[in-house]
Amino acid sequence: MPLRPWAVWAAGLAAYIVAVLHRSSIGVAGLDAQERFGVGAGALAVFAVVQLLVYAGLQIPVGLLLDRFGSLRLVLSGALVMAAGQTLMAFTDGLSGAITARVLVGAGDAMTFISVLRLVPAWFPARRVPVLTQLTGIMGQIGQVLSAVPLAAVLAGAGWATGFLGAAGTGLFVAVAALIALRDTPERRINSGGAMSWQRLGTDLGSSWRHPGTRLGLWAHFTTQFTGTVFALMWGVPFLIAGEGLSRATAGVLLTVFVVTGMAAGPVLGLLTQRHPLRRSQLVLGIVAANMGAWALVIAWPGRAPLPVLVLLVVALGLGGPGSMIGFDFARSFNPPSRLGTATGVVNVGGFVASLITIQLIGLILDARTGGGNDYHIDDFKVAMSVQFLVAAVGVAGILRTRRLARRREGIVVPPLWTVLAERRGLAADRGVKAKS
Repeated sequence: MPLRPWAVWAAGLAAYIVAVLHRSSIGVAGLDAQERFGVGAGALAVFAVVQLLVYAGLQIPVGLLLDRFGSLRLVLSGALVMAAGQTLMAFTDGLSGAITARVLVGAGDAMTFISVLRLVPAWFPARRVPVLTQLTGIMGQIGQVLSAVPLAAVLAGAGWATGFLGAAGTGLFVAVAALIALRDTPERRINSGGAMSWQRLGTDLGSSWRHPGTRLGLWAHFTTQFTGTVFALMWGVPFLIAGEGLSRATAGVLLTVFVVTGMAAGPVLGLLTQRHPLRRSQLVLGIVAANMGAWALVIAWPGRAPLPVLVLLVVALGLGGPGSMIGFDFARSFNPPSRLGTATGVVNVGGFVASLITIQLIGLILDARTGGGNDYHIDDFKVAMSVQFLVAAVGVAGILRTRRLARRREGIVVPPLWTVLAERRGLAADRGVKAKS
């Protein structure tokens, strides 16, 4: 296969990695931000909630723009906007400036991921799309490692301004790389062709939303992504340090385990999605069960959980990122290429809406239990983190309902798994007999 598709994908992937670095930087700096701005847990959660609210609110508009203008323009614009936000965060010492900075980060982040995803079916054959989609999402989480380790080290050493200016400079670097290497399609043009109009925007959005397969993707993304995002973006480091009593270094290692788990699981889930497309929702539900089971174990543990249990928790949460990518595969399966950006944007709203709701609820519960201070006890975190079970239950109900509707609309009948496996064994045996004869 020619190298050019891989170069394009690598440029887009680099932009997404840095976007994740920007996105998760406030979680790593959470305790520092509380001290710098003199705020409690509820106000600190506003930083992440505003960022995610902007991100989620822009997904559908960005998807519509993506179908019209292509990936290059949106990736480049997103990188510049996020760099501006991190520069503002480096120098501001007021709450309004910090919130504005996170708004810019959320807006730039909104332009990046679905733009990079749209490159994959444009440059690679269909058989590779599920695996490369998984790799895009999971390798992008290297950005969390960059925030959990080097950025955290710079914040602890050189200080706040240097850390966020360094992040902004990294964003400018990937903007230049995207400008040089990234192209929308091998023909250097986008595929949609037609001029943008309000009628067309409404038609594309309505058609995407009305198909239950798109909504199935949204609910799959909603339910699998939120708990890992809440952990990595906002409450993981405070929970591990202030709640579980770990050192900052150990908390950083656990966040790295979280990312590495996702990177290892992503290709496996991509292959399973490719080989068993009728059982994608079962993979999603299994991942949700693993996430909630791990949280139930940690919350039920008397007092602080031992380190092996916390490792088990971050490993389970690490499955959520690649699990959420299955939602985009639903969007691809049930929508034509001309509105793929729009459908992808609809799906991507799910996880981030769930995340921002959960982040804010956890912050409000912590404030209610501590009177707005930051003197947390492990029991405070256990009560606050329990709200995730309610969010997961809503998501599972959405998955089950839209799965039934999608199967009915498309006339899909899912045979029992043992029947499929028996048929495959029979085919393999037939091939073996023919090979010997």
